[in-house]
Amino acid sequence: FQGKTELGTNITCDVLTINKKKTLLFFRNFFTKRTKELKPAVQSAPGWKLFGKVPPRENLPKDSKIIQQEYEARTGRMCKPPPPSARRKNMEFEPLSTTALILEDRPANLPAKSVEEALRHRQEYDEMVAEAKKREIKEAHKRKKIMRERFKQEENIASAMVIWVNEILPNWEGMRATRRVRELWWQGLPPSVRGKVWSLAVGNELNITPELYEIFLSRAKERWKSFSETSSENDVEDASASVADREASLELIKLDISRTFPSLYIFQKGGPYHDLLHSVLGAYTCYRPDVGYVQGMSFIAAVLILNLEEADAFIAFANLLNKPCQLAFFRVDHSMMLKYFAAFEVFFEENLPKLFLHFKSYSLTPDIYLIDWIFTLYSKSLPLDLACRVWDVFCRDGEEFLFRTGLGILRLYEDILLQMDFIHIAQFLTKLPEDITSEKLFSCIAAIQMQNSNKKWAQVFASLMKDNKEGDKNHSPALKS
Repeated sequence: FQGKTELGTNITCDVLTINKKKTLLFFRNFFTKRTKELKPAVQSAPGWKLFGKVPPRENLPKDSKIIQQEYEARTGRMCKPPPPSARRKNMEFEPLSTTALILEDRPANLPAKSVEEALRHRQEYDEMVAEAKKREIKEAHKRKKIMRERFKQEENIASAMVIWVNEILPNWEGMRATRRVRELWWQGLPPSVRGKVWSLAVGNELNITPELYEIFLSRAKERWKSFSETSSENDVEDASASVADREASLELIKLDISRTFPSLYIFQKGGPYHDLLHSVLGAYTCYRPDVGYVQGMSFIAAVLILNLEEADAFIAFANLLNKPCQLAFFRVDHSMMLKYFAAFEVFFEENLPKLFLHFKSYSLTPDIYLIDWIFTLYSKSLPLDLACRVWDVFCRDGEEFLFRTGLGILRLYEDILLQMDFIHIAQFLTKLPEDITSEKLFSCIAAIQMQNSNKKWAQVFASLMKDNKEGDKNHSPALKS
């Protein structure tokens, strides 16, 4: 009986094992078939997924014609295909933007465009392409024009340099006042000879030598060293108390150098010309403690450093600031400055009467805009290359050209200024447009006549110097205060 029981038990286990295998095989075959049947349907289902990544498709999407036929069969409507001209084929101009998306077909699960809509989109696209082509052609012509002007300017500079080097500079004293040289001078000096011509034109009435520059530079370095050791801020604050204390303005130079031509990044701390500019300005404050350092000097010294060697830049700088006009402004001589402003207004009224009356109606006096121009010799207000050309003629004609340039700027922007009020005029003239060109400005400067009642600038200014009345109607309220 026990043997039968064991035999029955074994038979039962074998039967269960066979049944289990059959069950697993059935389910495996069932799900395999379902997976194979559902897989194409899932992958071929069209549609957009708004969030997350769209699963990759192994099969190619349906053709647009097939989708359109299915849509027509489902809706019962027939849509005529757009004509071939409405399709994009072999386009000559493909904008690198989303402009051309307007011609794309709609997604597969949306209705196709009607003929009218496709034609309208094509027309809109053609208009956008035409406008883009016009802009591109206009910009190309502008670039070509600029390149032609640049090549022409370079050729003129090269030919002028030969004349200056071989003919004019060797015979400077005899040729500097000739008509030919003055006309060539007006066109701008070649950069290679600019510094040399400036030095000759400014002169050296002070008889400064490179050795004298080294003496004052060493003195300035001693002052800097003492300032760094003592950190005497009180000396800087009381720098204007006496003549001796004016040398304390050495410390003020550091504050102003960082604001000198900041876009060039060559005069700021760590730049190649920072120490050089610091040296020239420091040596001058020791050379002329009665003047000291005045804001705006850094721009003048920087322009000279860009065109001259260190010692020559200092010599030209000291002699330039010793001219009557610059000395009056940098020493803040109010009575002299008022006479210069009065002389300027005489020629302002003569050349630009409408703008002169407009300024008068707002009580806008010349000191509001001229002080910054004269203090920096336009090197801060104008682009550097244009400012250098102004300097060229300034070295030829003297202080008169500084005020003539101011009138040229007012003439250039006369139409704009006539539409402005006091605040906007002051803001505009404080920061002139950056796109100002030398051709336009110098054509306006050439149109300014520095003659009033048969009197030239020097005669008008001399007559004002003889006038001892300080309560003139043209006195500046800003300076009186």
